[in-house]
Amino acid sequence: MSNATAEIDAGERFAFGDNWARFLSLVDDRRIQAAEESLRDNLGDIDGKTFVDVGCGSGLFSLAARNLGARVLSFDFDSASVGCAIELRRRFRADDDAWRIERGSALDRDYLASLGQFDVVYSWGVLHHTGDMWSAVGNVTELVAPGGQLFISLYNDQGMASRVWRRIKHSYVQGGPGRQRVLVCLVGAFFAFRSLPFRVYRRLRGKPRPKGVPRGMDRRRDLVDWVGGFPFEVSKPEEVFRFCRDRGFTLQELKTCAGGLGCNQYVFSR
Repeated sequence: MSNATAEIDAGERFAFGDNWARFLSLVDDRRIQAAEESLRDNLGDIDGKTFVDVGCGSGLFSLAARNLGARVLSFDFDSASVGCAIELRRRFRADDDAWRIERGSALDRDYLASLGQFDVVYSWGVLHHTGDMWSAVGNVTELVAPGGQLFISLYNDQGMASRVWRRIKHSYVQGGPGRQRVLVCLVGAFFAFRSLPFRVYRRLRGKPRPKGVPRGMDRRRDLVDWVGGFPFEVSKPEEVFRFCRDRGFTLQELKTCAGGLGCNQYVFSR
């Protein structure tokens, strides 16, 4: 039994890999192209570069990076997520020896040291789920080669609201299927009610309803991931900026969630 499986069984970790496995049936050319556009918009041309996907999840962004010409290493703590990436490689880039997939942890310094350094280190929405976020961020910075880029996103610190969400997430992973379904329905209703004024405004202005979600993701799977995503840690943009600056990084791009719910997104260069 892997450490991830043991933590899931103990009610201390969300089954991220199982959620990603349900997402795989939705992966199509449109979602892949959206993932590619996200990488291009934030990183520029990565053709010929080395790219490590830390906590690869579904493997969608590893696939996107490979399609853009990068030589890719994907790894994840959750063996089910590793299986998802392997399935995407089988489906879209069978026998591709420039895409390697392994099981590993952002908290395992010995494993990370064995990997060497990369032109691009990518970890979107992962490091805040490790249970030791700042150690994980510090560890992955060491994977960035001189002149390389670090592309990470971390949950925004909302103060008291973040503490409430942490309790909800912990309740989810400690509950059975019944409690989990109820929590997903309640949070989904909360988000729908909160967005109602914006949807009414768009309808009145005759604007079309946006389809899908950015980065090629899926609203349903993102909702389940949000409600159940435990461990859960948060950070403020200035904390992340100072942490990485003190390790020799320069902030290139920053996209915040305007102090609200969600992830702040950072691109640093070394």
